[in-house]
Amino acid sequence: QVQLVESGGGSVQTGGSLRLSCAASGYVISRYCMGWFRQAPGKEREGVASLDTRGRTAYADSVKGRFTISQDNAENTLYLQMNSLKPEDTAMYYCAAEGPRFGLSGLCSLRTYGYKHWGQGTQVTVSS
Repeated sequence: QVQLVESGGGSVQTGGSLRLSCAASGYVISRYCMGWFRQAPGKEREGVASLDTRGRTAYADSVKGRFTISQDNAENTLYLQMNSLKPEDTAMYYCAAEGPRFGLSGLCSLRTYGYKHWGQGTQVTVSS
């Protein structure tokens, strides 16, 4: 049984940092596309970052240079390091597994469509 459990969310002020974790069980994350997504109240869920089996990453323009996706294969855990946080980063953050690739680059998709497994989410709140 595949299970993804996020943790590490919380409340921070503008400019602060958080590191989100996504622990996987029943699943080897290094074999598939992994992604982080977020959903703010009243908005659609959007892609934040993705990581493929070769270590290649993709980021939403809104987080480039501030967020870093990584994984620890020994711990079977996906991470999202978030720096220079802004109020507009406030959202529920979800990790997702076994997503599709896109385009000629073959990078893992930042679209929600096609990801097979999802965690329950962890809340991030950034105050000004």
